[in-house]
Amino acid sequence: MQKTIFKISKMDCPSEENLIRMKLGDVSSIVNLDFDISNRKLIIFHNGELEQIVNAILELNLDGHQLSSEQIGEIEFQENSNQQKLLWTVLLINFSFFVIEMATGLISKSMGLVADSLDMLADSFVYGISLFAVGGSLIKKKQSAKFAGYFQIILAIIGFFEIIRRYFDNEDLPNFSIMITVSIFALIANGVCLYLMQKSKSKKEAHMKASMIFTSNDIIINIGVIVAGFLVNWFNSPNPDLIIGIIVFVLVVQGAFRILRLSK
Repeated sequence: MQKTIFKISKMDCPSEENLIRMKLGDVSSIVNLDFDISNRKLIIFHNGELEQIVNAILELNLDGHQLSSEQIGEIEFQENSNQQKLLWTVLLINFSFFVIEMATGLISKSMGLVADSLDMLADSFVYGISLFAVGGSLIKKKQSAKFAGYFQIILAIIGFFEIIRRYFDNEDLPNFSIMITVSIFALIANGVCLYLMQKSKSKKEAHMKASMIFTSNDIIINIGVIVAGFLVNWFNSPNPDLIIGIIVFVLVVQGAFRILRLSK
């Protein structure tokens, strides 16, 4: 078995990590991939020729180049079932709060909650793709990424038009108490997810690092919706809710384009 280390200069977020996994997913000589996103390094354990791997790395246009390659003894890589269970747990929590926030957002007329629910759905897609990366075919990964990306974009566009309609129609104020209450529970849920991932023995692995980054971003968004709820009440205006809705929808679209990169 060979151990080859690559420097991937443009690998600075979880999207690039997933992109590389997708690209190398059909290279049969690869035994295991070990990502170090903070240092922008990729360690590949493989058998056979290196040329196919090098060409695949270059085709990604992420400024990747080989640092070293050495022959090593055989290593057994075991699938981390605990990691899968953890990803399933945070996926179910996020999807549950997508349903809760979407329902309460529509009831309370809060675009902030509706947008945050779509962000929860986006994270569910991310966790789902991470699970596919642990096991599953390359075709399934690409199909899942494509569906998730386009679905998010469609929902975000609908959300943008709804915000514009509400702004010009001068609708009633959103229910700020529901906004704050539901967002506090969502904040707690994301805090639990982050705690479980930090507690996990596999927290240093690439997929877990990626999941932790997305969950940390969710916590910031939850706080933003809570603040918007207080501002709605303070100024007696729906504008803070519409503004936070726009911000979150933009984040959802950005995430969708990152996911679509995985389907190419």
